[in-house]
Formats: sequence, structure tokens, C-alpha cells
Amino acid sequence: MSVFFDITHTTHYRYTQPVTLGEHRVLFRPRDSHDLRVLATDMQVTPTPVDIRLIQDAYSNSIALVQPQSPASELKVVCSFSVEHTGTRALDLPLAIRAEDFPFEYNAEERLVLAHYRAPYYDDPQGTLRDWASRFVPAQGGIGTRELLVNMTKSIRDSMLYLARFDHGVQTPYETLELQSGTCRDFATLMIEAVRWLGYAARFVSGYLYTPWLDDQTQPLIGVGATHAWLQVYLPGAGWIPFDPTNNLIGGTDLIRVGVARHATFASPVSGSWNGFPGDYLGMFVDVQVHKLA
Repeated sequence: MSVFFDITHTTHYRYTQPVTLGEHRVLFRPRDSHDLRVLATDMQVTPTPVDIRLIQDAYSNSIALVQPQSPASELKVVCSFSVEHTGTRALDLPLAIRAEDFPFEYNAEERLVLAHYRAPYYDDPQGTLRDWASRFVPAQGGIGTRELLVNMTKSIRDSMLYLARFDHGVQTPYETLELQSGTCRDFATLMIEAVRWLGYAARFVSGYLYTPWLDDQTQPLIGVGATHAWLQVYLPGAGWIPFDPTNNLIGGTDLIRVGVARHATFASPVSGSWNGFPGDYLGMFVDVQVHKLA
């Protein structure tokens, strides 16, 4: 059964005086597939841009390259979308027989195509990540390939504290393990790196999270009011399956993806440059509204 959403994502930079604005990269359009269809999009930029170019990047994400008029004392980007989401049956899709039990092997073509999603982004000279990931592999008996991922997703949600952080960047997995806290992008990064050390192919996903609290004031999920981050793991026979360790969500219709990358650095919703004095920057305001249509 299809679910329809309206999404508005506002990013607003402010400065004490007019500054020179460089080109900005906006990762703005939800990522279409069999389970997610984009019905309408709109982007409004203040000040009126000199040029907008729409491209696909190396990950096939839809990107707007925006050159704002400058000098200017603000930059405001408002992106609006309507989407149809049929959901991902993540726990129901059958796996290839060879991939049902952990450990498993990707075939030759999968290894070639998935190489940059299988290779860890961070070095692990002390074996910290491998040791943590190995806790989810039983010492005796076996475990299902998908069951291991379900257990890890739930463990991060149950054992770590979500702390909002509005500055750019992502914690290393080692910092997240030491602090036992982080943001959605930190938890996604930790799980991506952990499962890569176990042999899975995994990628970072940036997008939006729907929670009924936005519409009926029930208990909210974590990550509402901003962009959200989770991961996808490639499982032979089932394909790319979403896991959200921040909220212990696996599949469904509440995760609305926009961009994918091998690391959070390459999936920033808005990035760009400006020239002026350091004290000119007043800050950035981000607001995300996701509403389910009746």
C-alpha cells in the first residue's frame, strides 16, 4: 500500500554583512526506485542564483550546483518534494541460498561492483572495530546473515545515547564507541564500518524520517526536524536493505532516502564556500518538515 509524503527542507545561512558566496552543492532530490517515486520537486534560492546546473554525481545522486548572486548577507535554500513510498519489506525478502548464513561470500561480479562499499573507510590498527563487531557473532553455533544485522541495529539503539550535534562532520567509529553517544550519522557510520569488517557491503544514506508525532502529537522518533542518516547493506537475493540504528527501524515507509555514498562526507545535503571575515558568519538554521498525506 502506497504512502504519500510532502517534504520541505529549509537551509538558511546568515552573515553580519554581505559576503562573497561561492558555488553550493545541494543534494536535493529523493532517490527514485521501485519503492520510492518522486511526484514533484521545487527549489527556491535566496538571493536569486546566477546559475543552477542539475547533474548526477558518481553515486547517481541528483545534485543541484547553485551559484548565488553575491555579495549577500544570507543564503536560503528551500527544497520541496512530494513522494510516493511503497516501503521496503526488509525482513521478508528472501536471500540467495549462499547468503542465508553468516559468513557468506559475494560472487565475482558483486565483489567487483561493491568493492568501495566493502572496503573500510577507517583503519583499525588496534582491532577495536573488529572486536566490537565480533561480539555479534556467536562463539558457538551459527547465525543468519540478516539476524546479525538486526541484532547490531537494536544494540546500538538500546545501548547508546542520541545527542544532537549541529556542526558539520561525523565522529569516527572509535569516538562513538568510547563516548557511547552520537548523532544519527555517527551511529550509521559506526555500523557501516563494523559490518564492513565482517565482510558486508554497506553504504551511508542521507534523507528524511517521518514520524506520526508531526501529524498527531504522539511520541516522536529521534532525528525529527532535521535531515536523517542510516545505512543500507547489500544482501544477495534481497539487494540494498535499510537499517536505522538510531531508531531500530529496518525497512518500512518512514525512511525517505535522498543520497547514498561510501561515507557521510560525500552525502552532505548542502555544502559550499563563502569569502569574508570569520566573524561575519552568524550561523546556519535547518528545518525539515515531513507530513503524510491523508
